[in-house]
Amino acid sequence: MSTPSTSPAGGAAPPPDAGPDAAASTSGAGDTTGGGRGPAGVRSLLRSSTVMAAGTAVSRALGLVRSVVLVVAIGAVGTGADAFDVANRLPNIVYLLIAGGVLNAVLVPQIVRASRDPDGGAAFVDRLVTLIVTGLAAVTALCMVAAPLLVRAYASSWGPDELRLATAIALWVLPQLFFYGLYTVLGQVLNARGSFGPYMWAPVVNNVVSIAGLAVFIGLFGRADETTGLDTLDPTQIAVLAGTATLGVVAQALVLLVPLRRLGFTWTPRFGVRGVGLRSAGTVALWTFAGILVSQAGYLVTVQVAVYGSQGAGEPVPEGVVLPGPAVLGYAYLLYVLPHSLVAVSVVTALFTRLSGRISSGDVDGARADMSLGLRLLGVVSVLSATGLVVLGAPVGVLLFGPGGGDVIGATAGAMALGLPFYSALYLVQRGFYAREDGKRPFIGVVVAGVVSVVLNVVVALVVPAELVVVGLGVSQSVGNVAGLATALVLLHRRTGSFDGARVLRLHVRVLLSAVVAGLAGWGASSGVQALLSGITSRPTALAVVLVAGAVVVGVYVLMLRATRVRELDDVLAQVRRR
Repeated sequence: MSTPSTSPAGGAAPPPDAGPDAAASTSGAGDTTGGGRGPAGVRSLLRSSTVMAAGTAVSRALGLVRSVVLVVAIGAVGTGADAFDVANRLPNIVYLLIAGGVLNAVLVPQIVRASRDPDGGAAFVDRLVTLIVTGLAAVTALCMVAAPLLVRAYASSWGPDELRLATAIALWVLPQLFFYGLYTVLGQVLNARGSFGPYMWAPVVNNVVSIAGLAVFIGLFGRADETTGLDTLDPTQIAVLAGTATLGVVAQALVLLVPLRRLGFTWTPRFGVRGVGLRSAGTVALWTFAGILVSQAGYLVTVQVAVYGSQGAGEPVPEGVVLPGPAVLGYAYLLYVLPHSLVAVSVVTALFTRLSGRISSGDVDGARADMSLGLRLLGVVSVLSATGLVVLGAPVGVLLFGPGGGDVIGATAGAMALGLPFYSALYLVQRGFYAREDGKRPFIGVVVAGVVSVVLNVVVALVVPAELVVVGLGVSQSVGNVAGLATALVLLHRRTGSFDGARVLRLHVRVLLSAVVAGLAGWGASSGVQALLSGITSRPTALAVVLVAGAVVVGVYVLMLRATRVRELDDVLAQVRRR
């Protein structure tokens, strides 16, 4: 399964320290001179990553708050929740299909190269921004006209009432498409200039605006029933709910104009792309677009299967029973993607600029060292995150979303988390290809991951009980990520030669052993607390399980890494202590 935000096929998620100038001066990610080989390179990368992770942590925490408040407003299950989830994802999906992954994959390398031009890359950036802004405006208008068709593509089995509701919501949220594009291009200009903080902190503004809008919604219309949600929304409710969601995305994009102005960036509209070196970028863009197309085709199947499960998976649904559907899948993905966004996106964003600079200057050995460093750092943290979600998914779900649907949300997130380390590593490996202006090889990895996931999604639809369909979709996503990463690593080795593969493998074997021991200890602690409390029946009981078992998982994992002499743990802990 792929989602429209942080899929490896689709690029980084649209996600202040002391300010943009501070980020630029302290990040070190723009260093292209051997910083990845040795302790100084590790510290430089971790400093950059921590600046971004801080912004991402606040943004994701607020994103979870927004999701919890959204469940209070419209429920986790039911027609209203599913209609809003499908409609609100449309601008993300369309944006990724036409531009998102392409921009994230090619903008930074091209801007870094253009910065060596006599004008510092000003003409290149002006023409690129003009092209993207005008193109997105046209596509946004077209999508609003085609809103009924877009909704039907993702929920063809819905009846006319459900389709009308989702279409009405879509008309309010589709303008987000334009502002997602503006946010991405402005943010990548900042990244290419070594200012990483604002791009990761801007979504905080989005979440604050959205939470305020949901608070207004609850104040005006009350809260949804915890187990059945809302069956429908009237035009005023749609305007408040969807309108404030779009207003948040608008604010997220426009706030980046402040740090850009401080860096001296000005934009002069220039039309035409001839003579600014976009041919090589266009080649990568075509392959990236093809990969996104495959990924989103898989996501289309995923949503259809989730809708099928919510309607009984071919069996009649008993009166009064509401089955989990696309909304539950979306909430579970928020839990699953949180550690990826905090660690992988932050590390890779900092590393991508450095990789691009090294390769541009011919430092092949430095690029390979950076790739090894990134894979090892990601492994230490992503495996711990996956272990925590697998063991504690259900209590975390109940703690955040309540007993009415929280357990299945958490179980689905745990199923997705089985593939989390592979997902994060695949994200990094793809950027290694993009830094070399190679879009073909990551496309192959995406195809393999997508085909495996789609085949397993069909199996889930045919054999898994309706109440567990969304959990089965999480498992199929995990298996697809494993297959995609294995393919990408083989292709990367053929393209670049050895990138310290033996060292990376040894580390992951020790990390996996540590995770198994920590997971078993955490499972035992969780079972013991649940036995004492007679199960997870409320948020307080879920909190007790999470605190006790979570501490056991983290403590045992760190002790095991110490015992197996995983040096990368010291780098991560030292950076955490400094911050």
